[in-house]
Amino acid sequence: MLSTMTAKQVDATNHEKLSTLGQRVLGGGHITRDEASWLFNLESSADILDLLSWANRIREQFKGNKIHLCSIVNAKAGACSENCSFCAQSSHYQTGSPKYGFIEPEPVLEAADEANKNSVTAVGLVAAWKGLNEGPMLDEVCDRIRELKAGGKTRPDASLGIIKKQEVANRLKEAGLECYGHNLESSRRFFPQTCSTHTFDDRLETIGYLKKAGIKICSGGIIGMGETRADRCDLAFELKAIGANVVPVNILNPIPGTPFAKNEPLPVMEILKTIACFRFVLPKREIMIAGGRTVNLRDMQSMVFTAGASALMVGNYLTTLNQPVEKDLQMLKDLGLDPSWDNHDFADQEEDCCGCARKSSESGVLSNTEVYTGV
Repeated sequence: MLSTMTAKQVDATNHEKLSTLGQRVLGGGHITRDEASWLFNLESSADILDLLSWANRIREQFKGNKIHLCSIVNAKAGACSENCSFCAQSSHYQTGSPKYGFIEPEPVLEAADEANKNSVTAVGLVAAWKGLNEGPMLDEVCDRIRELKAGGKTRPDASLGIIKKQEVANRLKEAGLECYGHNLESSRRFFPQTCSTHTFDDRLETIGYLKKAGIKICSGGIIGMGETRADRCDLAFELKAIGANVVPVNILNPIPGTPFAKNEPLPVMEILKTIACFRFVLPKREIMIAGGRTVNLRDMQSMVFTAGASALMVGNYLTTLNQPVEKDLQMLKDLGLDPSWDNHDFADQEEDCCGCARKSSESGVLSNTEVYTGV
């Protein structure tokens, strides 16, 4: 059997194995860690395109033609105490990134109005600081969330860093916060190479508090930081274990002045393959393509949906530009996809994680040993 894109012989057994795994997931089953690793390591263009086709079928099976759109507001910019190696807003690096304090209500409400005009489901408040504690700043954050909630136009989300007390998470929930963004960034093994001022377990602990408060979780990571395919696979299963509702896949956009400034960009097909593998591991979750898509995918951006993506971050990112939202909406229209996503409570998602992870999240803290191992 010959591929139309290469003169090399293609192993027909790969097609059969992909079909077996795809049919299993379509039927409500799961793939194991070893099976996922095999997917992440597919090399030939024929196999990768076959993988994308199955990921697209899985997306259509569980998500139909609905696409979940999100946007963000940089609510507090720059001068962050953390040393995340990919971030232009860290005070540890000289990047020329803007710096300002927590914003007033008007820009947030304007962003919500703009989002509503463009069928954007959620607006997230994002702050560049280590985390959120009890005190006047928490009061101000809760005020912004209440104002968004009162508008009734978009879902109020936030990404406010590390949380160390259950009371903080409870306050956010009481203010009307529905979904909290807190990326794991990468695998446990690779995480220390991305940051040393807080730990992977700090992030899991934060997610535990949020889940106990009844807040939905938006958690994913960044690819292209120098991690291995095994790290990407481990991240996918860690996200399965914590029960992330929205899984952002960011693609590193190297920022001058940061430690990752000279990282080589990932090949486009490697990016698309990664998205497809995430769809196999997380069939019912919202897989959102976020930062770095414009610069890394260029004219191939529409292929993310063929690869299984069901959500898109629109509007500008924290410190870099995205393509105009009108262009994204036209892209969705051309593909026959509908941005009027209506599962605001994520009712279409069933628990995909194992019992031990679910039990640990109910206690408020996710154990670093309680990760999904496959079924």
